Amino acid sequence: MSKSDDFFSRAEKLLKRLELLVPNTQTTELTDAFAWRWRKNNDKGSRLEAIESFSAVDLSDLLHVSHQKDRLVQNTRQFMSGLPANNVLLWGPRGTGKSSLIKALLNEFLDKGLRLIEVDRHDLTDLPEIIDIIKDLKQHFIIYCDDLSFDGNDETYRALKSILDGSILETPKNILVYATSNRRHLLPEHQQDNQKAQVINGELHQDEAVEEKISLSERFGIWLSFHPIDQKRYLDIVGHWLSKLGASPIEVDQAQGEALRWALSRGSRSGRSANQFARDWIGRSTLPEKN
Repeated sequence: MSKSDDFFSRAEKLLKRLELLVPNTQTTELTDAFAWRWRKNNDKGSRLEAIESFSAVDLSDLLHVSHQKDRLVQNTRQFMSGLPANNVLLWGPRGTGKSSLIKALLNEFLDKGLRLIEVDRHDLTDLPEIIDIIKDLKQHFIIYCDDLSFDGNDETYRALKSILDGSILETPKNILVYATSNRRHLLPEHQQDNQKAQVINGELHQDEAVEEKISLSERFGIWLSFHPIDQKRYLDIVGHWLSKLGASPIEVDQAQGEALRWALSRGSRSGRSANQFARDWIGRSTLPEKN
């Protein structure tokens, strides 16, 4: 070995020792917030970015999803108590309360040490790095994937699949994955996939393509389904938000006709559209008229 090679070899060993002595600044910063997004920065590299202002929605604000609410709260209580708990997939049409339920859950368990990290679908390949940052902390972390879905050529779902169940490395006990999606099986299903299924001795055998698409969602221990709401429930939610924003009972009654027209114009009778109408109605009713 030449003198120059020996020098660089010793320098590399010294740098590795220094890395062990330098505190993980990202881990230290995690004590200063309660929710983060995983962000990629070409200059600074990937890191957890604190969310300064978080949604103030409470569990009591979510009406007509009592089964889903109770089930998710129970699973989270088990998780926070150090007991076995499951990763959860919340699926159903847009605006039915999936994301709001997870945000309300954080507000409910915040004082007990629950924390949340939001990871975009295209960043799922970074999950091992994220887990390595938080695995030794005392807090309990929900890794939150919103509006999760994959196209047929997307390989990032394999990273999530490995974390959920399938890697030889066990996911730390202070981490769970809660994901929302508009569809239960997360990957698109095509008619040709089902046409390749075979019946052998009276038993249905799915094609490998179908099995691959189903296997990801099956790795979530709990599925919670959300469904469109009828007119009465929609108006109940409208009334709740109007009241919370300061409307009187008489004003709530007066606003019902407009609330129905609002839903019709948007083609959506959901909890989200009810909240949006209430904000619009209160804003218009409160704003002084022009002279």
